[in-house]
Amino acid sequence: MKNILRAFLLILAFQISAVAWSQTIVIVRHAEKVDESRDPLLSLKGKQRAINLALHLRDADIKRVYATEFQRTQMTAAPLADVRQLSVTQYAAKESASFGKTLLAADVNTLVVGHSNTLLDILKGMGITDVKPVADDEYDRLIIVTLNKNASPSYTLLRY
Repeated sequence: MKNILRAFLLILAFQISAVAWSQTIVIVRHAEKVDESRDPLLSLKGKQRAINLALHLRDADIKRVYATEFQRTQMTAAPLADVRQLSVTQYAAKESASFGKTLLAADVNTLVVGHSNTLLDILKGMGITDVKPVADDEYDRLIIVTLNKNASPSYTLLRY
């Protein structure tokens, strides 16, 4: 009887740990830019949006921050990175799909800042294909991807 009870408790503990493990990856497009040049800075409205993003995510236990090599993504990520005392790690915009695959191994909650034309590639790399494209004038999309052990990634679409 004791062996059966031990086996039951061991199976229950395994199931609880499998369900309890999850990571969150927050994916956003950079905030509003000052102009249409190749590598623009953020506009005043964009700087405010970056601050708002930091305020929204300040309690999300973000431990890693990624942004492409462009100023606008770096500037969007910076307020949260500063609040959380983290550095911003660069990834190549042109390698967004493969970067999405690497995110599947995330072991901590993560913020990723990309572009209107790279967000879907990141998500596709993670196996998520049913997300609507991001319009050129759309800066407020916030995609929350949840990685659960032994399950496909799921996502929630919000606005900020």
